[in-house]
Amino acid sequence: MGKRSAGSSATQDTAAWRRGDAPIRIGVSACLLGNPVRYDGGHKRNALLVDLLGAWVEWVPVCPEIEFGLGVPRPTLRLEHADQPGEREPNSGTNTVRLVQPQDRLDLTAPMRRFARKRAMDLEGCNLSGYVLKKDSPSCGLERVKVYGARGAPRRDGRGLFASALIERFPLLPVEEEGRLSDLVLRENFIERVFAYHRLEQLFAGRWTIGQLVEFHTAHKLQVMAHSPDHYRKLGRLVASARDLTRPEIRRAYRDGFMTALQRVATRPRHVNVMEHMVGYLRRGLTIQARQELRDLVGDYRAGLVPLIVPLTMLKHHIRSLEVQYLQNQVYLEPHPKELMLRNHA
Repeated sequence: MGKRSAGSSATQDTAAWRRGDAPIRIGVSACLLGNPVRYDGGHKRNALLVDLLGAWVEWVPVCPEIEFGLGVPRPTLRLEHADQPGEREPNSGTNTVRLVQPQDRLDLTAPMRRFARKRAMDLEGCNLSGYVLKKDSPSCGLERVKVYGARGAPRRDGRGLFASALIERFPLLPVEEEGRLSDLVLRENFIERVFAYHRLEQLFAGRWTIGQLVEFHTAHKLQVMAHSPDHYRKLGRLVASARDLTRPEIRRAYRDGFMTALQRVATRPRHVNVMEHMVGYLRRGLTIQARQELRDLVGDYRAGLVPLIVPLTMLKHHIRSLEVQYLQNQVYLEPHPKELMLRNHA
């Protein structure tokens, strides 16, 4: 994966999406890597990104304001509600939003929008699997960016101009703000989606067959089930009817359904449902005592007494011992590198 690989021992005969030999690239606001590109010459280095996730991915740093032509140091920017009607930005309330230098009232809205759209288009060539944006930024903020009006306190209902262009260009790409990644649940969901998006794009990167799609879907069934049982059923029907659709149709529909499913956070009850489903596959090979031990661990997880990694570790032990091929191939068991320890929290 460019730096460290979760599947480096796989052979060349292994499906491309399983090999893990293509780098995982994530776009990022350059200041979060420690680059001194902020308006005051500072940075906002994020240790989680640089020291933890950075061991597994290749960063593609972007600073829209620097690349647009603004220097360091530079006047501050902010979003403002305009009085006149015009183009509206997503998540920006009912009024038109402008990007303004309050120091001299310079309006940069139109040129920044043009630049942001072109920069987002250029990123298509980078094969990104995710993006991390700087929160609160008038260019990069994903949500709740301050929008100033003529009177009263600013409203937190804006979105940065570059962030808007990025979402418009890549609607299925996993995108998060660095501030939200301090939430362990949101962090796991984002990173899980990054690795899933990367595998999916590896599947569709070259010539692919319906059989390869079936293999991919089969390996991801339990992962999808943990996020959205409804999408689990819909994707199953879609794959079953794949031969009745054109390649572009099946690729478009599967990408949309798969990534939309993973956007839904996997809840504790859904994890329990998946693990009980797996126990069902194992019951004939386990002793009564072993089955009860597994059920007890799943019950402890359901009650919040142990983290997810505890029952999963026992499940993986029995799956290996009994050599249950269907379960051994399930991405759900390790959807991201275990070294990230994303399943070690309750």
